[in-house]
Amino acid sequence: MKKIDFSKYSSIKIGPVCDVEELDEIKNENEKFFIIGGANNLLISNNPPKLAKLSKKFDYIYEKEGFIHIGAATPSGKILSFCKKRDIRGFEMLQKLPGLLGGLVKMNAGLKEHEIFNSLVSIKTVNDYIKKEDISYGYRKTDIKHIIYEAVFKCEKGFDKSLFEWFETLRANQPTLPSAGSCFKNPKGEFAGRLLQECGLKGFRVGGVGFSKQHANFLANYGDGTFEDALKAIDIAKKEVKTRFDIELELEIKVVGH
Repeated sequence: MKKIDFSKYSSIKIGPVCDVEELDEIKNENEKFFIIGGANNLLISNNPPKLAKLSKKFDYIYEKEGFIHIGAATPSGKILSFCKKRDIRGFEMLQKLPGLLGGLVKMNAGLKEHEIFNSLVSIKTVNDYIKKEDISYGYRKTDIKHIIYEAVFKCEKGFDKSLFEWFETLRANQPTLPSAGSCFKNPKGEFAGRLLQECGLKGFRVGGVGFSKQHANFLANYGDGTFEDALKAIDIAKKEVKTRFDIELELEIKVVGH
């Protein structure tokens, strides 16, 4: 057990100081916890459920018999570096994308056709390995209910440097203020950022939290933001977009304990 101050640990720099269990083995009782990972897309309330994170035991990556095995606590930068050095394709989208492997798989991270599920073979949970074809997944979502401890990927040669550079350029303009990344998923055939901007919400603030002036779909902490500020900003944005475009925005940020 360790104490984590989410106003320092989470990427949006909002949240209380909580006791967080550190898990170093696979067992059924772990399922009672909410796994925080790197807290890169989390908004933690002042009354969260039981929280846990995987220990360094699950931070590993190795190649074996044509497959790559990656522990769920492995950072995206480590994975990208491993694949770049060994000329392995399929992970170029991790450039400038923070997070740990477990969270990246659970939310099917990526952009457009470049998703982490493209190379996925299986995941390891408390119920042993689950094949990709037995998982329901789509744009920025999966139906994975159990804690992910490891993921296995195809090892395909041919690291795409031009794709890697495209992602680097694409994300170079992202806001530098603390944020939880994209606030809303892009509706089908639309961009959440465009809808928010059309509603005049680019740069809009509630207390210390607001939609970035650089990218309207980034909910940013301007220095003294609270959980309540963030919820109000999210609620206003959803109502404005619904009223103007009749589109229900779906959160990409995970709100924990509310």
